[in-house]
Amino acid sequence: MLFLIRIYYGGVLMEKNTGIIDRLLLFTLIPSFFIALYLIFIWSPVEKVMGATQKIFYFHVGSAWVAFLAFGVVGYYSVRVLIKPRLQHHINAGISAEIGVLFTTITLITGMIWGKSSWNTWWTWEPRLATTLILWFIYVAYLFVRKMDGSTEKIARLSAVFGIIGVINVPIVFMAIRWWNTKLHPIVFGEGKNQSGGGIEPDMLVALLFSIFTITLLYAFLMRKGIEIEKMRHIVKKAKSKAIEKLAG
Repeated sequence: MLFLIRIYYGGVLMEKNTGIIDRLLLFTLIPSFFIALYLIFIWSPVEKVMGATQKIFYFHVGSAWVAFLAFGVVGYYSVRVLIKPRLQHHINAGISAEIGVLFTTITLITGMIWGKSSWNTWWTWEPRLATTLILWFIYVAYLFVRKMDGSTEKIARLSAVFGIIGVINVPIVFMAIRWWNTKLHPIVFGEGKNQSGGGIEPDMLVALLFSIFTITLLYAFLMRKGIEIEKMRHIVKKAKSKAIEKLAG
């Protein structure tokens, strides 16, 4: 959490006055982070079969949720880019995609650690893992497309198409273990006709929901700060281009 404080107070964003929302997010995020750690490692019970390794479940599920949220935001702004192109929409989609890729990476890594403990293997081509990896590759490609040379309008439209294709894969990832009826990946909620799932202890559920809440706050904070940094980059880029034109003239 120290790096968040440094970002906020260290002048990285080159602005002295931060908005009320930014302050509210930061001052809610810091205590929430420590409360989440307490709930996960101290308050919630240890799972009988997997033991302490099960604690990674809280980070794994929270990261997966935020990844889905981030890619949903990418899809939303990608559609808006195609309907009515605006630089702000392009920026918002790009920052959300970067955060989504980060949390998808965390999801994959924590999932591999879980798999090693639960299935005795780091990786298996189980439907949820395979579709998540495909989702990761799609949005890594999306980020590469955004870095291509060319006019901003063309890059924005091309990357928007990738963003929409990627978000279509999100429900596929979520439903993979239900559609393909895998026995490896556990279904905690929503299994079968009555959507009962395997169930979870009430204390564990509280820890899970609070960890999801905290990681969502982190997404919102990173999103706002990322947008501010990207806006600053575009301002510097414009100023640089004008300076070059003047010197050339």
